[in-house]
Amino acid sequence: MDERLFIKYLSGKNLKLTSQRKLILHAFLEHGGHVSSEELYDIVKTDTPGIGQATVYRTLKLLVEAGIANEVSFGDGVSRYEHGDEEEHHDHLVCTICSRQVEFHDPAIEELQVKQARKQGFSLQSHRMVLYGICKDCR
Repeated sequence: MDERLFIKYLSGKNLKLTSQRKLILHAFLEHGGHVSSEELYDIVKTDTPGIGQATVYRTLKLLVEAGIANEVSFGDGVSRYEHGDEEEHHDHLVCTICSRQVEFHDPAIEELQVKQARKQGFSLQSHRMVLYGICKDCR
C-alpha cells in the first residue's frame, strides 16, 4: 500500500519511483523504530554500495511529504523518521542520559490537548509530544 501511495505522490510531482527510491522506501518500511537518515543510509548501502547519502536524505523528505513517514526530533540535534500512520498516533518519552525512546498513547492526555486547543481558540490539526527525563535503567 505504501509503495502505491508513494508512486501516486511522486507522479503528482512529475517524479518517478527509481530503483534507489524503491530500495530506500522498503528499507525504511522494514525498519521498526526511529531511524536517522545516516542509519538508513548505512542499511541501504550494504545492498547498493553506490547509493549516496544525499539520495537517502532527499527520499526521506519525499516520504514525509507523501505522509508515509514522520520526522521526529528528540532534542539531540538528530532528525529521526518513523512510520507515518496517522491512526496510530503516539507520544514519546526520551531519556536524557542514554537517549532511550519509549512510545506511549494515553487517551486522557489526547483529550486534554484537544480541550486546551479549543479553550485557546485553536483548531487542532496535529501535534507531537516529547517528554524528557531519566529512564529507570539510568537512575
